[in-house]
Amino acid sequence: MTVPVAPPSQRTVPSQRTVRAFYQVLANTAIANVTSSYLWWALTFWAYLETRSVLATAIIGGSYMLLVAVFGVVFGVIVDRTKKKAVMVLSSTITLVTYLLAGALYLSFPESVLVNWGGPWFWVFAGVILVGGVVENLRNIALSTTVTLLVPADRRDRANGLVGAVQGIAFMVTSVFSGLSVGLLGMGWTVVIAIVATAIALCHLFFVPIPERGIAHVEGAPKGFGFRGVIPAIVVVPGLLALILFSTFNNLVGGVFMALMDPYGLTLFSVEVWGVVLGITSIGFILGGALVAKFGLGKNPVRTMLLVNVGIALLGMTFAIREWWWLYAIGILVFMCLMPIAEAAEQTIIQRVVPFEKQGRVFGFAASLESAAAPLSSFLIGPLAQFWLIPFMNTQAGQDSLGWLLGPGQARGIALAFVAASAVLLVVVLLAFVSKPYRRLTAAYADAPPSITTQDDAAPGTMPDMHVTHLPAP
Repeated sequence: MTVPVAPPSQRTVPSQRTVRAFYQVLANTAIANVTSSYLWWALTFWAYLETRSVLATAIIGGSYMLLVAVFGVVFGVIVDRTKKKAVMVLSSTITLVTYLLAGALYLSFPESVLVNWGGPWFWVFAGVILVGGVVENLRNIALSTTVTLLVPADRRDRANGLVGAVQGIAFMVTSVFSGLSVGLLGMGWTVVIAIVATAIALCHLFFVPIPERGIAHVEGAPKGFGFRGVIPAIVVVPGLLALILFSTFNNLVGGVFMALMDPYGLTLFSVEVWGVVLGITSIGFILGGALVAKFGLGKNPVRTMLLVNVGIALLGMTFAIREWWWLYAIGILVFMCLMPIAEAAEQTIIQRVVPFEKQGRVFGFAASLESAAAPLSSFLIGPLAQFWLIPFMNTQAGQDSLGWLLGPGQARGIALAFVAASAVLLVVVLLAFVSKPYRRLTAAYADAPPSITTQDDAAPGTMPDMHVTHLPAP
C-alpha cells in the first residue's frame, strides 16, 4: 500500500553529516542518562541502607517500571508527532523540575522523617525522583528513532551497539559514584549534584543539532494517545507481536533480578564497595556494545537475541549458587555483556520492519508492555523473599532440603529466587526457538528492504521518490 510521506523538502537523507549529528545526540543523551542513573541508584542504595527492607526497594523498583509501562505508549506517540530535539528538551526540562522538587523536599523535612518508609514523605520523596527518571525514557525512545533518522540502514545494528556501549559507560560511572556519594556525602548532596548535572545537560542540548526538517506522519492516523494506531502497526508484521511478548516475559523474569540484585550485593559488600563492584562489572555493557558496534548482529538478529537469552538464563542459574563474592561479580560482568546485545537486536529488528513514521509508538508500546511485566514480579518477589524465601532458607529445614544446591549463607533465599526464575526463562527460550512466530519474524526481517523509513538511504545530494511502499496505515 502506498502511503504519503513528507515531501523531499522536509526529509533528511542519512549521510556522513547526519551520522556525525547522531554522535553528538548520543553524547548528550549519555550526559542525561548518567545523571538520572546516578540519582536512581543513589535512591535505591539509600532506601535499603536506611530501611533494611527488601520490600521497600522492591516497591521502588516496581513503581519505576510501572510508570514506564503506563506512559510508554504516550511517550511513543509524542515522539512520532514532535521533532526529536524538542522531545529531548522537554524530557530534560521535566527531569530538572522534578529533581528541584526532590531537593526542596529534602530541605523541608528532617532525614529521620524521609527515611520512615511507613510514612508518606518517604514515598513522596522517592516518587518525585522516580518521575524524573521515568520521563528520561521519553528521550530514550526518541534516541531509538534518531538512529533510523540519522544512520544508514546497513550501519544501524552497529549504531545500536554504540548506544549500548554508551549506556554501559553511564552505568559504570553512576554505580561507582552513587555508592560513594551516598556513603560519603549523604542523600542531600547527591540530589544537589543531580540538579546541577541535569541543568548542564539541558544547556548543552540547545547546541546539539538534529537535522530534521519535518515530521514524518501517516495520513489518517488516529489523533489520540492510545493503542488504536499502535496495534495495527505491530500485528501487520509477522512475528513482531510475539517478539514483544517474549521480551515482556523476559522482563517478567527480570523483575526478580531488579528487586533482589541490590539487596544480595549489599549483603556481600558495603555500599561503597558495592558501588565500585557495579562500576567495574559494568565494563561488560561497554564490551557487549562494542562487540555489536564492531561485528554487528549477523544476518538473523532474531536468532541472536534468543541465543543471548539462553546465556542469560544459564547465568542466572549459577551466579548466586554459592555465596562467593567473586562468583557474583563475574556473573554480573557477563550478564552486563549480554544485555546490550539483546537490546540492540530488538531495536534493530523494529527499525527494519516498522516504518519510521510509526517507530516511536511501536518502541513506546514495546517499552510499555515489557515494563509492565517487571513490576508484577517485583511486587510479588519482594514480600515473597522477605517473608518466606529468606526465612525458610535460614532454617534447618531449608538447608536440609536445598543446601546441597545453594550452599550455606545468609542470602540463600534470594539465591533460590534467582535459580527458579532463570530456569523458567530457559524453558521459554527453548520453546521460542521451535515456534512458528520465530520462523515468521525471521522471514519478515530477511524479506524487508534494507531501509523501510521515510529517510531512505541515498547518495549525498540526492533524494528518493516522494512515495514509498509501506505497511498499511492504521
